[in-house]
Amino acid sequence: MRAMWRRTCALAVAPLVMASAVACGGGSDQAAEGTTLRVIVNITPNLTEKYWNDLFAKYEKAHPGVMVKLELTGTVAADAKLRQDLAAGDPPDVAQQITPTADTAQLFADLSDQPWTAKTPLADQYAIGGKHYVVGVGEQIQSLVFYNKAAFKKAGVDADAIRTIDQFTAAMGKLKDVGYKPLQTAGQWVTGGQFSMMADAGVLTADPKWTAERNKGKRSFADSGYLPYLQHYKGWIDKGYLDKSALGLTYADGQTAFLNGKSAMYIMGSFFVPAADAAKKSDGIGVFTMPTDGAYPSGQFGNICNPYVVVNKSRHKAEAISFVKWATTDPEAIRSQLASDGNLRGGFTYPMSSLGTSVQKILDKAPSVIVKSGANQPIAGFSDELNKQVQSLYMGASPKAVADGLDKWWNSQG
Repeated sequence: MRAMWRRTCALAVAPLVMASAVACGGGSDQAAEGTTLRVIVNITPNLTEKYWNDLFAKYEKAHPGVMVKLELTGTVAADAKLRQDLAAGDPPDVAQQITPTADTAQLFADLSDQPWTAKTPLADQYAIGGKHYVVGVGEQIQSLVFYNKAAFKKAGVDADAIRTIDQFTAAMGKLKDVGYKPLQTAGQWVTGGQFSMMADAGVLTADPKWTAERNKGKRSFADSGYLPYLQHYKGWIDKGYLDKSALGLTYADGQTAFLNGKSAMYIMGSFFVPAADAAKKSDGIGVFTMPTDGAYPSGQFGNICNPYVVVNKSRHKAEAISFVKWATTDPEAIRSQLASDGNLRGGFTYPMSSLGTSVQKILDKAPSVIVKSGANQPIAGFSDELNKQVQSLYMGASPKAVADGLDKWWNSQG
C-alpha cells in the first residue's frame, strides 16, 4: 500500500525533516521538533483516512514541528505492511492494529519501563514474558448478533428466546420463510471472522485454555467442539440461510447490505455500532449475545482495540513512544477512538445510541472476555487459514475435511 502524507504541505517540508530528524532511544513526553513519524494505520468503514488525519492533527498541534505520515492498510494486513517495509530497509515508527507474539516480539520496542503502559486496557493479558510490547486504547467484544427488528417482528421471532444454536437455526428458517436473507456474511476476512465470533464463544467458554492446549498438541479441531460449529455452519449454507454469492462482497458491502435491510441478522463485533449510528439505523437494530451449544450467556470473544506498537528499528524511537503514549492515555484521544469504533474502556464514557447501550449491557452481563493472547495466542497466520477453510465450505467441502485441514495446517507450522 502506498504511504499518504497527512497534508499536501508535508511534501514541501519532507527534505528538511529528513535532514534534521535524529533517532533517539528511551521515551519522552515531548517529541523533538523537525520529526516525521511514519504510522501504519488500519483503514475500515469507520476508521477512514479522514478520521486519522483529524485525530493526529491534534497531536501535531500540541507538538509543533512534528509531522505524522500515514501509511494506509485496508486490503493488506498491518503486519504484512510492516514486514514489507522492514524487508525494504525502510522501517516505519509506529504501527496500529498489530498484536505481537512470542515469535515477533523482537520487532517491537519493549515498553515495560514506561509506567503508563500498565494502566492501558488488557495490558497484562497481552504481555509476553511479562513484558509489554503493545498498548491499546480500549477493548472490543465480538460474539454479537445484530438483528433487524422489523424482520424479527414479521417472522414472529423473539430475540430474547434465542439461547442455543438450534434456536438460532430455527429463527433463520422463519426469517427465510418471510422473504429475508437470514444471515449476512461477506468475503475478505469476514467469513472466518464471523465463524470465530460464533465458535470461540462456545468452545473457549467451556475450555478457556483450548488454544494453549492446541499449541501443545493436546487438542485438535477434528475432535473438539469446533467440529459441531462447522457442521452448523455448513447446514446453514445448504439450507440457503447463508448466500453463497456473498463471498464476492467486501466487508463494507456486507455491512451496507445489512444496514439496507436486505438481511435479517449480522454476526459482528461492537465496532459495527458506529456504522449503524452513522447510517441513522440504530433504533431499528437490536443485538443479542451469540447463542452457543453450551453456557448462556457465554464469554464474549474480544480483544484489545486500537493497539499500538513502536517499531524496534524506528529511527525516532523516543518520539514514537511519546506519540503512542498520547494515543493511549490522552482523554480526548481515547474518547475519540472509542467512539469511532464502538469500543469500551473502564472509566471512560461517551454518548451512545440505544444500540451502543445494548452492547454495553451485554458486556456487563458477560461472564468473561475471551482474549487470544499470550499462551492462548494462535499460531501466526491462523486467521487467514481459518478464513480460507471456512470459505471452502461454500465450495462443497465437508466440515470434517475443514477440521482436518485446520489440524494439518497447524501441525505443519512446526
